[in-house]
Amino acid sequence: MEPELVVVGAGPAGVAAVLMAAGLGLRTVLVEADRVGGKAWDIGALQNVPGGWSDGAALARALAADVDRVRDTGRCTLLQARALRVRAHRDRAETVLADGRTLTAAAVLVATGVTALTPRHAAWIEAPEGLRPPPLWRARPEDVGAGDPAVVLGADRPLGTWLRTRPGAAARLEVLHPAGDAYKTTEVADDARVRLHEVEHATVVSLDSGYRIAARCTDGRVHEVRTRALFGNLGARAAPLDGDLAPGPDGYCPPATQHPRLLVAGDLRSARHQRIVTAQGSGAEAVLTHYYTGWGGAG
Repeated sequence: MEPELVVVGAGPAGVAAVLMAAGLGLRTVLVEADRVGGKAWDIGALQNVPGGWSDGAALARALAADVDRVRDTGRCTLLQARALRVRAHRDRAETVLADGRTLTAAAVLVATGVTALTPRHAAWIEAPEGLRPPPLWRARPEDVGAGDPAVVLGADRPLGTWLRTRPGAAARLEVLHPAGDAYKTTEVADDARVRLHEVEHATVVSLDSGYRIAARCTDGRVHEVRTRALFGNLGARAAPLDGDLAPGPDGYCPPATQHPRLLVAGDLRSARHQRIVTAQGSGAEAVLTHYYTGWGGAG
């Protein structure tokens, strides 16, 4: 029997969608290539998520338990697979998997979120081909200890979050960022663990024991530093599936512009609403909206 809904992505948005669908009596297939809980597993501390979670791993474990509970009712099937594309038709939606299978349902909810920008996406950075520094938000305090300074490329919001949630971490962060990131640095400007450098251009050279970075600053200085710890903090870009989704000019997929059988939830919707609580709400709301308009359910 075909499911009423295929949900792609088992992060906070996808799990919220599965729970809402189960409560409405709908059968779902949840497609996830990695672990249920998604990026939450790697979040070191949570501050703005109701429920008193100490860190992302605690929340991720709870999300996995939620999925197990719904699976036990027979309302959800968890499929460990990678989805490649979605197609919308007049009477159905299709999800094509990397292994060649195609899942058919009344609708597909895509909650594939975002992926971190890398140096190759930043015009102000010259770096070796394929360089992908680990994201700062995944760093442990011991990764950015009080020895050699750690260099952070970009001043996106996770910088402030990382520092606030680790007030005792003996970090030394050399943050290189373009002028466009300057407004984001006000919340960390007074933190003694941070040195901010507004730069026009930065060159990263790989060494046997780390990296050498030379930056041309907007105030005319040339700042050079060597480090064994290099982190990316350049922001994120949407990670939609191929097929019939309708991304906007910024690559994100606003729900209102999608085919009625293609639902989107979580960080994929907008660059401005990338929070766990908004992701959860959007997953539940998308299912409710489609239930009333697409399936004709009664409240």
